[in-house]
Amino acid sequence: MIDGRLSLTTPEGTRLLLTPAGPAARAWAWAIDFLVWLVFIVGVTMLLPRFKLAQGLFLIVLFASYWGYPILCEVYCRGQTLGKRIMGLEVRRANGLPVGWRDSTLRNLMLVADFMPMLYATGLLAMLFDRQFRRLGDIVAGTLVVYRDKPPVRHTTAAGDEPVAPQPLPFPLPPHQQRALADLFERESTLPRARMEELGDIAEPLTGATGAESLERLRAFAAGLRL
Repeated sequence: MIDGRLSLTTPEGTRLLLTPAGPAARAWAWAIDFLVWLVFIVGVTMLLPRFKLAQGLFLIVLFASYWGYPILCEVYCRGQTLGKRIMGLEVRRANGLPVGWRDSTLRNLMLVADFMPMLYATGLLAMLFDRQFRRLGDIVAGTLVVYRDKPPVRHTTAAGDEPVAPQPLPFPLPPHQQRALADLFERESTLPRARMEELGDIAEPLTGATGAESLERLRAFAAGLRL
């Protein structure tokens, strides 16, 4: 944990900083999802005819929707139910990767254990004693509920300059080097011009130039990474 954030490295070498979500935000997300499900069930009740076969069908819909809604949303909507999307949360695997069928199914079926003895008391207790605020379902499934970061705005031009024409890299770079190149121009406004040109000198093997010329080529390469 770094300043309350969890630092992870994916198999591709990309570094992720994730902020685990606490009980309050997760409780609000659950309340929104439960309200959505309740409205859906009320609508189904009003539409179904009044006979015994319909009662059996209603029970099937009740079961399938309650357990299927969160699983389908987490698998197909990037780890987000409607409640989590509104609260800015998402479910990830413990290694930072998106959740799959197994992970989502396990964590949601374990809601029964988290609910015990009443009102999710066991789940809340587990979250309070876990550094990453995981309930029992998350611990068993190997998942995390984290805040979803907004994608950063990339700045590939100096202040007041016209946008540069993107250029392809002269040779492939690994993901962490691509990330470093993009980060360089996101931080450009905080670095002195002399320091930027010094970094341009260091990148001579990539750009085939030095100083300001190398820096402008790096800027074009960074613009190309966005395409």
